[in-house]
Amino acid sequence: METDINILVVEDDADINSLLCRILGRKGYNVRAAYSGTEAKMCFEMYDFQLVLLDLMLPGVSGEELIAYIRKLKTMPIIVISAKDFLETKIDVLKLGADDFVAKPFDVNEIEARVEAQLRRFMIFSKPKEEKNILKHKNMALDKETMEVKVNDIPLSLTAREFSILELLMTYPNKVFTKANLFEHVWKDDFLGDDNTVNVHVSNLRSKIAKADKDSEYIHTVWGIGFKLSDKT
Repeated sequence: METDINILVVEDDADINSLLCRILGRKGYNVRAAYSGTEAKMCFEMYDFQLVLLDLMLPGVSGEELIAYIRKLKTMPIIVISAKDFLETKIDVLKLGADDFVAKPFDVNEIEARVEAQLRRFMIFSKPKEEKNILKHKNMALDKETMEVKVNDIPLSLTAREFSILELLMTYPNKVFTKANLFEHVWKDDFLGDDNTVNVHVSNLRSKIAKADKDSEYIHTVWGIGFKLSDKT
């Protein structure tokens, strides 16, 4: 499968870099290798990439510095692959602008899946602006600009937080969001373990959607984890 997608692999371990390049090359991606942060910066100045796989502990310019540098230039997905598998590290790189974090040692199939998921989202939201503003799922359409939601062309009267929850789920339709994810994104505050707040808002949101389309499930509960957009037909 040949594609027009260019991926940069930034990893100073030659064996790991070679493995990642082979994995992605077999999928038809155009892959370029960089073995230091300095070399990666040169690549960004010379070529256009749609995704980067990035180690943190790099010679020259660190991975964290590279994330900040990339975010000043591009919106493409950044997937960090690192042996620094600490919660604080993950939080820090995500706050810096990384889109995903994979711990070493990694599973080949997981890398492939995460790359595909990030590229799918990036390509969708790289479409012309008028298409970006409208999110669609089944019989529901959400307009991010006007903050309107319609199901079967029936307008829903949502609170600001209900709209934010739905927008987040529709933006990342394949992602499972924990209640902590939803709370911190929508309420802009630390999650202290109060599940009830999120549950009530999701329940109200479901009820409003069901009044316009009682035959379809739109928000699916992933037991023990959280919620995601439903892919049930």
